[in-house]
Amino acid sequence: MSTVTIRNRYRSALSVTAFAALGVSLVYTAAPALAANSISVAGAAPASVGVEYACEASAGVSSIQVMVGDPNADRPAASGAQMTFDCDGSQHTATIPLTPAAGESPLAAGAAVQVRAALVNQEQTVVSGTAKLLTLG
Repeated sequence: MSTVTIRNRYRSALSVTAFAALGVSLVYTAAPALAANSISVAGAAPASVGVEYACEASAGVSSIQVMVGDPNADRPAASGAQMTFDCDGSQHTATIPLTPAAGESPLAAGAAVQVRAALVNQEQTVVSGTAKLLTLG
């Protein structure tokens, strides 16, 4: 009987190993698809934000949107959007002009800010987004 028990344990270990390997392979093959829509902040100035982005045409991205402001504020001091861009799966750069929010002072060079950037679809849902703390150049 102990031989059967050993075999069952061996089969269980083999099954667990096979399923784990299958899971890992699925994650690695899915990773390029998940990484296809991405955005990062390359830098910011008082009047614009530079972003690096990649998106697939099938993602439905309709705009690149940015917001800039004091990291502790409850609303952005400036924002901007760009409606013309390339969604072909390749890496691109874009410079998004900023417009000060109503009642806010224009941003100044040297200010510590939080920049939020996003690829957004027609329903105003974020497809991919990021936030970065930096000093305006």
